[in-house]
Amino acid sequence: MTTPPLPLPDDAELLRLDHQICFSLHAASRAFGGVYRSALKDLSLTYPQYLAMMVLWEHGPQPVKAIGERLRLDFGTLSPLLKRLESAGLLRRERSAEDERSVTVRLTEEGEALRERALSVPRRIAEAAGMPLDDIITLRGLLERLTDNLDAAQHGRSR
Repeated sequence: MTTPPLPLPDDAELLRLDHQICFSLHAASRAFGGVYRSALKDLSLTYPQYLAMMVLWEHGPQPVKAIGERLRLDFGTLSPLLKRLESAGLLRRERSAEDERSVTVRLTEEGEALRERALSVPRRIAEAAGMPLDDIITLRGLLERLTDNLDAAQHGRSR
């Protein structure tokens, strides 16, 4: 027996904060931020720095532009973040010999070694989420689909 779909609330009801998926995502993101702050404290990384390090651990040396695209960060946000990681001795930024406008980022030995210390972070976050792995995988898939749909809508493409 299938459950009939719920009727859509009227426009005034839809305007309520607790009906906004964007607010639910915002609240979840802030909650994740608190858990990540605790999990990353021993690594002396912020969450955005951790994301940049994960890109480099996974893909090796990358142009700044590629890191920004992967993380959905603009140059003005990414550049100071990378500068702080470089000051901490975790990476080096080098101008390309072929194109001086391009800067490649590569991990130092210390940055590579930090990966080992970070291995426990994903499990700590999953544990804090308190959800079965199947639910986490399903949710991630739904969020990826939502992101793709919103990107398409922003750029005038239908899905």
